[in-house]
Amino acid sequence: MTIPDDALTALAEAVGPGSLRTGEAIPARNRKDASKAAEGLPAALVTPRSTDEVAAVLAICSRFSLPVVVQGGMTGLAGGASPQAGEVALSLERMSGVEEIDPVSRTMTVLAGTPLSVVQEKAAEAGFLYGVDLGARGSCTIGGNVATNAGGVQVLRYGMTRRNVLGLEVVTADGRIVSHLKKVVKNNAGYDWTQLFIGSEGTLGVVTRVLLALQPAVTGVQTALCAAQDVGKALAALNRLEARLGGSLLAFEAMWPEYMKAAVDHGGLPWPFPAARPELTLVIEAAMGSAAGEEAFAEALAELAEEGLLDDALIAQSGRDRTRFWAYREANYEFYRDLPPGVHFDVSIPLGSMEKAVALLRERVVARSPEAFAIVFGHLADSNLHISIHSAVMELSGFADILYELVREMEGSVSAEHGVGILKRPYLGMSRSPEEIALMGSLKRTLDPGNILNRGRILPA
Repeated sequence: MTIPDDALTALAEAVGPGSLRTGEAIPARNRKDASKAAEGLPAALVTPRSTDEVAAVLAICSRFSLPVVVQGGMTGLAGGASPQAGEVALSLERMSGVEEIDPVSRTMTVLAGTPLSVVQEKAAEAGFLYGVDLGARGSCTIGGNVATNAGGVQVLRYGMTRRNVLGLEVVTADGRIVSHLKKVVKNNAGYDWTQLFIGSEGTLGVVTRVLLALQPAVTGVQTALCAAQDVGKALAALNRLEARLGGSLLAFEAMWPEYMKAAVDHGGLPWPFPAARPELTLVIEAAMGSAAGEEAFAEALAELAEEGLLDDALIAQSGRDRTRFWAYREANYEFYRDLPPGVHFDVSIPLGSMEKAVALLRERVVARSPEAFAIVFGHLADSNLHISIHSAVMELSGFADILYELVREMEGSVSAEHGVGILKRPYLGMSRSPEEIALMGSLKRTLDPGNILNRGRILPA
């Protein structure tokens, strides 16, 4: 698709010549997100600097029926921000910054292009904490977090992005600006339309400004690296800790043996436990606040070990130890480089079915290719597993069918926190009923009747 000259002229007038690029002038970073989706050259790239400019761009694209792909930090893993043929890439990279921190209402107002790490840093400087934390914190943006309802490692205590958003400013497909940035927790004056846009992956409108809820800063963070022989014992330990520690748990992360083998063999990390290798290695973290709380954390883990729910428990004695323990959970960023080619997934499995699901996954992967293997890790307390399947000799695409069929059998979700985008769109029906998908289509047609926003993401083009 070629953009008409008069449309290009209108776009240049709306954002300024320096904020409109075409052809080879479009940077490589705007041609592909972090997923396995194919790289594509957008028909044009616009980088507006204000909500008014975003509104002008969308009004023009609506008038000329130009498809738009919305871009943020380009860290998405579902292909949602990778441009397709003929699309105008609308990047919010220039709309970055914290506009206000209100210590009384404990809120922060930020532009959508603001990196998550900046939000975390500014909140900490003001004596607060922003509850969402992701491995891609340095490059992912708040707008992208809202679009995908991002989760991360602290969902157990603070919830996903949805729970941390009090208000939004959004530009609709036809260029209307709709804003609700009131600093109140309770507001039942009609529909809460803001929640509709969270997790919609840019298909219903473009988020330009976000009102975030802040939390009190945590103190006395205690971190432990633990071993458990099976999922059942790990979940029993989780329930006991939540009851014993009064809701202070921050994280309960799990790594299966194949993951730990890769972390040791390819990630350069030493094996942490002297005893036999367990089925699960856990990173457990809690905000205990005081010396008495720290003692309670240690006592709780000791009791779980005595009862056989944990086989081992190493408690961090310093910030260096804490960093060392978390290095195991974040080792995947390094060891994937040395493994055979792999295909990556982000799914949810009901906790009661998780042990069975991992066992069946291993069986079915090996049945398809004896030399293939699956690496499993993730946010155990949140029922969210990150899975990669690797094979040096087998075509990888067929493994998606194996995994998503297993997710369907377990009544889970094909997308836990990474979104649907382009890559998971064919499998949406394994997690959503025909009636649910039809309702999504109705909402899309109502808010974007010309189907210009993120066309072909979540729903068919």
